[in-house]
Amino acid sequence: MSLSNVATTLAENTQTVKGYGAVGYGLAAIGPGIGVGIVVGKAIEGIARQPELQGTIRTNMFLGIAFTEALALIGLVAGFIF
Repeated sequence: MSLSNVATTLAENTQTVKGYGAVGYGLAAIGPGIGVGIVVGKAIEGIARQPELQGTIRTNMFLGIAFTEALALIGLVAGFIF
């Protein structure tokens, strides 16, 4: 088999698969989803134990959610790049 025949055979057998970005983002969203659940659960626990610190705990909860969701956005961007 000559080199041109090999190149033609490889070109004919090449398949393009799309959708890996969506699968990657789906997998990347699992971690932040779990993280947000833990952050909110612990915040509710803390508010139940010390209701007088409700404002501070809620502020820290929203900061934790924002940082955790930043990971999901990084996963989304990485899915488009790669």
